[in-house]
Amino acid sequence: MLHIVNKSPYEKTSLASCLAHARKGGAVLLIEDAVYAATRGSVAEAALRRAMQDVAVYALGPDLEARGIKGKVMDGVTVVDFGGFVDLVAEHRTNQSWL
Repeated sequence: MLHIVNKSPYEKTSLASCLAHARKGGAVLLIEDAVYAATRGSVAEAALRRAMQDVAVYALGPDLEARGIKGKVMDGVTVVDFGGFVDLVAEHRTNQSWL
C-alpha cells in the first residue's frame, strides 16, 4: 500500500497515524507540508527512521524546493518528481491519503 501524507508533522498527527498503520513492504509518500518531516532534525525524524526499516519513504521534490528545504533531506528518503509520484501510485495496488 502507498500511504500519501500532506500535512506538516508540526501541525497535525497524520504522519504518526500513517506510520502506525504502514506495513512491511509498503511505501509512504510525503507531499505538500508533510515534506518537512523528511528533513534532518525534524520532529518526525526518529519515527521516520524507525519506519524506514519496513517501508520505503519518498518526498516530492517540487514541494521540497518550494519550501527551500531540498538540501536538508535526511538519508534514506527518496526524492521523486511528479512522474515518480504517478509511478508510485501505479505500482501500488492500493493507496491511502492521510488528511
